[in-house]
Amino acid sequence: MSRPLIEACVGSYASCMAAARGGADRLELCANLVIGGTTPSLALAKQVLRDCDVPVNVLIRPRFGDFLYDEAEMEQMCLEIEAFRRLGVNGVVIGTLNPDGDLDMEKMKRLMDAAGNLDVTLHRAFDMTRDPIQSLEDAIALGCKTILTSGQAPSAPAGAALLRELESRSGGRITIMAGSGVKSGNLQALHDQTGICAFHTSARKGGVDSGMRYRKKEVSMGLPSLSEYEIWQTDETEVRACARIVHSFA
Repeated sequence: MSRPLIEACVGSYASCMAAARGGADRLELCANLVIGGTTPSLALAKQVLRDCDVPVNVLIRPRFGDFLYDEAEMEQMCLEIEAFRRLGVNGVVIGTLNPDGDLDMEKMKRLMDAAGNLDVTLHRAFDMTRDPIQSLEDAIALGCKTILTSGQAPSAPAGAALLRELESRSGGRITIMAGSGVKSGNLQALHDQTGICAFHTSARKGGVDSGMRYRKKEVSMGLPSLSEYEIWQTDETEVRACARIVHSFA
């Protein structure tokens, strides 16, 4: 069984600080969480590393969409990994697939080589693979330290059966970290159902209202279903509640 761990998925400086104050064991630093996350800026990572003593893993994902990457995108990701490694992050969060829905082992090895001695998490590209059991073994063979997964379901609670199987089959060779839809209200049940002790959460409760007094609500800069005047941030109280539950699994 892996050690209890609560990782906060964070997309801003304010969210990083809230997660740290709430007791997160590790941060996954991202940008654009509304589309599942992309690579954050070096400037943000530098700020967080300067001001936060919680280990920081950085998502490496050049764009929204599938995990089938061309040569230019591979070069970009390798360069980003090398830059974050020089900056001093704890780890990187990566994943790339081939057209048939398996881990692209050659490309994964290139990213692993760029990571050097950093911790490596295989992100939820795993949840898009054709054969999760084979992908588990491939991730172990590559030397990944963690797999972040919802159990190939829309949320971790919905994927509990596969999460339980992955935890059992991993045999302590790799950490299975449950993510997607994880919150303080379902953590105990997820642990009881799966045996998993490592969890990933955005710990977001609603949105923070913008400080803008003048609001042009008929214009949208991105997804029209989302308000431009609602700021998504990590909730310190929710992180603290999650941490209290997860740390009781020791």
